[in-house]
Amino acid sequence: MANIAKELADTLSDGGVKVAYGDPIEVDGATIVPVAFASYGFGAGEGVNDDEHNEGSGGGGGGMSVPVGAYITRNGKTRFEPNPVALLAVGVPFTFFAGRAIARIVKALKG
Repeated sequence: MANIAKELADTLSDGGVKVAYGDPIEVDGATIVPVAFASYGFGAGEGVNDDEHNEGSGGGGGGMSVPVGAYITRNGKTRFEPNPVALLAVGVPFTFFAGRAIARIVKALKG
């Protein structure tokens, strides 16, 4: 199991910025660099090895990537253009849960 964990760590550590920023693309004289938010999660298993039982369990992992926008360079000027659909998909739930958390904190402080 330790070898698998090391291989996963080596694979992910090689990603770094490459995971969040895509390769530049040339389109109609403009250079576009896609930007994404990436997240990974992993879990591992354990086993029992005694006289009566020899059991084991595995693990798994997953990841996600949300395209948040792109840096666009045209005529020597660079600007960031957000992806409004992705920002809404992330922003609305975040605002909802942040609001609930703040409301609970205020309520707790009032006593």
